[in-house]
Amino acid sequence: MGIGALFLSGCTTVAQVTTWSDEACRRQVTDQLHSILADEGEQAEVAHRVAVNTTVVLSTGALGPRPFGVSSPSGTDYSFFVQRKGEDCLLRLYGRRKGFTRYTNNLTYLATRPLDACACAE
Repeated sequence: MGIGALFLSGCTTVAQVTTWSDEACRRQVTDQLHSILADEGEQAEVAHRVAVNTTVVLSTGALGPRPFGVSSPSGTDYSFFVQRKGEDCLLRLYGRRKGFTRYTNNLTYLATRPLDACACAE
């Protein structure tokens, strides 16, 4: 799923997690992804598996600061990014697509979770 940074307008900048080597950070990213996906209606087992797989991909690749997509077996695709706000890192869900229905909110976002155990950089 190609997600361009052009969806993120205004003063929002995209960051990347820089502390993937820290187990607490990786665990928190997984937990927060799981939390968002479960809140979006994904079954707990599916949300956990997708969150674990996404964390592995993000932590092993040198993707740079960019939005990323997550696809669920339910047929729903989710659009996320990490934002650095002051010293804090935030995981933001800003889009969701299932079939021909797409919903994007890049002003107030669909969901936000703190990544207190992580450091990030733009």
